[in-house]
Amino acid sequence: MKRNILLLISLFAIISCSTTKLLPEGTYRLASQKVEVESRGERLPSNGFSQYIRQQPNSSILFGWNPFLSVYNWSDGSGKGLNGFWEKVGVAPVVFDPTLMPASAENIINHLETLGYYGSEVKTDVTYKRRLAHVGYRIIPGKRYRIDEIVYEVPGGEFGEAFRADSANMTVHVGDYLSEEILEAETVRGAGVFREQGYYDFNKNHYFFEADTLTDRTKLYYRIRPYARGDVPTADSTVSKYRIGRVSISYPKDVPFKESLLREINTIRSGAWYSEQMVNKAYSRFSALKLFNSVNIEMVPADSATVDCNIQLSGTDMMGFKANVEASSNASGLLGFSPQLSFYHKNIFHGGEWLNLGFTGNWQYHPQTKAGSSEFGVSASLSFPRPLGLSMQNVHSTYIPRTEVKTAYNYHNRPEYRRTLASLSYGYTGQVSGRFYYQFYPLRLNLVKLFSVSSSFVNTLVSYPYLWDMFEDQLDLGVSAMIYNTTDASVVPKTAYHAERISLDLSGNVLSLLNPLLPVYPHPVLDEHMIFGLPYKQYVRAEFDFARVLRFGRNDRHALAMHFVAGAGFAYGNSASLPFEKQFYCGGAGSMRGWQARTLGPGSELISPAFMLPSQTGNLKLEADLEYRFPLFWKLESAIFAEAGNVWRTARESGEEAFRLGEIPLTLAGDWGLGLRVNLDFILVRLDVGFKVYEPSRDEAARWLKPKEWISRDGAAIHFGVGYPF
Repeated sequence: MKRNILLLISLFAIISCSTTKLLPEGTYRLASQKVEVESRGERLPSNGFSQYIRQQPNSSILFGWNPFLSVYNWSDGSGKGLNGFWEKVGVAPVVFDPTLMPASAENIINHLETLGYYGSEVKTDVTYKRRLAHVGYRIIPGKRYRIDEIVYEVPGGEFGEAFRADSANMTVHVGDYLSEEILEAETVRGAGVFREQGYYDFNKNHYFFEADTLTDRTKLYYRIRPYARGDVPTADSTVSKYRIGRVSISYPKDVPFKESLLREINTIRSGAWYSEQMVNKAYSRFSALKLFNSVNIEMVPADSATVDCNIQLSGTDMMGFKANVEASSNASGLLGFSPQLSFYHKNIFHGGEWLNLGFTGNWQYHPQTKAGSSEFGVSASLSFPRPLGLSMQNVHSTYIPRTEVKTAYNYHNRPEYRRTLASLSYGYTGQVSGRFYYQFYPLRLNLVKLFSVSSSFVNTLVSYPYLWDMFEDQLDLGVSAMIYNTTDASVVPKTAYHAERISLDLSGNVLSLLNPLLPVYPHPVLDEHMIFGLPYKQYVRAEFDFARVLRFGRNDRHALAMHFVAGAGFAYGNSASLPFEKQFYCGGAGSMRGWQARTLGPGSELISPAFMLPSQTGNLKLEADLEYRFPLFWKLESAIFAEAGNVWRTARESGEEAFRLGEIPLTLAGDWGLGLRVNLDFILVRLDVGFKVYEPSRDEAARWLKPKEWISRDGAAIHFGVGYPF
């Protein structure tokens, strides 16, 4: 009780702290800003004008309150010692500047003219109260004019024919409201159309608009001139089409490179009509190779009908290393460490081939039980800048599709067993647009071997056929695909963005066609068909991942991140369960951070006694995450997060109650936590502490953890990672 009272007193002290204490004498804090639009039959949203107002008040976080504004005012203004710390952590109040109001009103009027409101008026007022300034902008929109008639004046000849052919696509029509906005959009659209048809030097400055609004009828003169605004017209000024003349490609000679690939990738062909899309496609293709630090395409007019093309490519580092590490611990003492190291070469055979060698590890150790596990993996992939067997000249997409061959080997040593996995895959990767990526692997092969199995684990597998089917020696042959869409693919995004990923695995269907020819091995759950002495796996697995980050606050440094994951996998035909590698799990540095990896679920089940170190998995997964990210000082950031999720196992052993969908909402686990991050722009390092709130494996009466239990044994987990969790 005393602790709760102390907490309330502290919270009241933060809220009630003056936010104007450090203001210079005679000044006011800009507390609020209100925009009202006087309705005259028009619907103009008032929130669309804030960007034109020169001064904005401090952002609010919760019900109009910004705690960092209060923290700033804990300082005495000296900037020394602890006072300087409060000023760096907090947010300084915005000092109201009345001289900016006329400029803001003028900005709004100019914007209204762009929208087609002429003769608008903006009235301003200020209310002062206890050193707080409350500003208001009252907008009175001006008159709008509908276009009654359009008079076209354009050059004749071939250009005139092209203009008439495009007339159906024009965006300015009789009956539209006259505005700079629609005229600007039409010039951009039209100029793009004609530059695609060979008119190299044609641009939006060749358009001249004049409107007559003095009479009852508004007449718009739509003119295109053979010269641009600002140019001096001459008697021989014309709008001419251009063909591509000489095409040259220069690149660093110290980089061994096959010139034939550059010629294949280049879409700018000598003798072709100039096309802006053709130039942009060439730029995108050269950039997609990731072999050049910069790509510069310069078009130089050779005469009145020909334009030469100079492509200049500057080199970049062809090879390097990448590293990543995750670590975690919880109150029960379970430790986890997962490093990753990779070497890449972007031009291994001098033709834009990417070589990637990867090394991964995972170690777990429990000091109390002395149990430990180790995992080591190595992989090698080779990616070619073309569909295998085809020339890039036969590929018409803007982006370069790549062919990838990958092989990997993984060794896992646990107290219960040792396990190896060898894999081979062949497929295609690429982009459809600047933000849409895909992967398709028509061949994906995994070979799993289990050995050095402890006698106790053998007894467990015999008792639980579901586990037997999951861990037995097996062959997994199938196809996989993934599509990924993002508005910001940078390592440490600085803007609002969203990302969606859908993945699909389908295995065993081709081999099932051979069942009449394959021997059958008796299995505790179902009889399995064997190939090369191994049972093949047959299943379908899909996963959907969605993330969205909203930015707000001063300089958009505050963010609200949302994340949702849904996955399902089902075995059928020749299998009773998904392979261990395809199972879903929760917990870890990027998932349900109140738990360590593979320690949550499935459902309300306790951690299986079959494993000395936890390995909880399921074939269904749901998870939702919400995280508020905010700056502290220097490069330090912090976060508050809440998460809900779990995995579930639909296949049940004999004697177990059948799975019901109604179990899902009752067995969703919950946690919350705090994070500390160091954001160096090119890399972000984070430390998160997650606290369990709802533990579905407990007795129903004890599933909600009390605050004192959050830091008790097995009530919290600490995670170290690189990059945002989502």
